[in-house]
Amino acid sequence: MRNFLIKLALNAVALWLTTLVYSQGVYFERSGHTWDVLVAALVLGIVNALIRPVLLLFSLPINVLTLGLFTLVVNGVVLSIVAWATSLDVRNFGAAIIGALILSVISWILDTVLHTLDGKQDA
Repeated sequence: MRNFLIKLALNAVALWLTTLVYSQGVYFERSGHTWDVLVAALVLGIVNALIRPVLLLFSLPINVLTLGLFTLVVNGVVLSIVAWATSLDVRNFGAAIIGALILSVISWILDTVLHTLDGKQDA
């Protein structure tokens, strides 16, 4: 349960930072209240766990032909699904792809920092 809450908080912070960095393309309709960010992060986690693997499986031939670059499109679809289901708003599909790329980079940075801090605490 602790790992789930940490991952949810990490996703929420990453999503919130994405809306700050790329506010002209990805933003919250009601100025991003904490509840809206947490709900969007929860939906993002569910969509990433259930729908994204299916999309990646169906797009595997195209993904192989594009040497994995089509994954950016799949990530854009995932962000669009989250925007459809929550108060997150994405201006258009191009903004969804750029927002998903920014979200991936921010999530990677936060995850790296968290693991670095966690590793230093164990030593």
